[in-house]
Amino acid sequence: MNIHFFKYQGTGNDFVILDNRDGRYTGLTEEQIKGLCDRRFGVGGDGLMMLQVQEGYDFAMQYYNSDGRPGSMCGNGGRCLTAFAWKMGIHQEHIHFIASDGPHEATLEGEDWVNLRMKNVDSVETDPAFFYLNTGSPHYVQYVSQLSGFEVYEKGRSIRYNERFKAVGTNVNFVEPMPAENGIFVRTYERGVEDETYSCGTGVTAAALTYAGPEARTYTIPVKTLGGNLVVKFNKTGPHTYEDIWLCGPAKLVFEGNIALD
Repeated sequence: MNIHFFKYQGTGNDFVILDNRDGRYTGLTEEQIKGLCDRRFGVGGDGLMMLQVQEGYDFAMQYYNSDGRPGSMCGNGGRCLTAFAWKMGIHQEHIHFIASDGPHEATLEGEDWVNLRMKNVDSVETDPAFFYLNTGSPHYVQYVSQLSGFEVYEKGRSIRYNERFKAVGTNVNFVEPMPAENGIFVRTYERGVEDETYSCGTGVTAAALTYAGPEARTYTIPVKTLGGNLVVKFNKTGPHTYEDIWLCGPAKLVFEGNIALD
């Protein structure tokens, strides 16, 4: 089978994207998807997405982790797929699509800046050592110091596979405040990839929500990741409730090409 693919990245979170609106790639197996995401023997990516047709929406987002298995919502992936949909001729001022966690809205600014509305959050587990919440995917958030030298892989993996989380898994985010910017620095261990990624959209969203003060008001939180800078905007409406959440940042085409699969 010959595959025509596109490679996109959003702050270093990279994806193989396929236009599957005619259904030609529906039969790809878990092993084939895993192979396409392999960085030595395939295209390479943190995940693979298919642009699909869905009645009532501009498109549907089908997301797979780099292990070849269907994944939950990916924020940077949603932004990249929106940019790809625009490239494929889906030109709307407000783009509406459906993903695994429900409907989303997105807008574009300039050539490569995408604003993505995330799902509302109405519950946050708080503990002296961590926060736990779902922003389309489950996220464990822990604040640390000296994050640049922190052992994200080792610490993140130990939490992801502990007794509580090992069956279903969780993404693990380590966060350091940046007081001068009134923002945060975030590094994430992602389940499904089973490694640290350069950026995680649902992860930085989760981290930004936990960084908000006690006041119920509108927040704009700058976020630094290994792959670049994002902005998370939202309304805090209660102690643990958040609405009108937007993940904003770049989404860029890296290259496109063809690859033959066995």
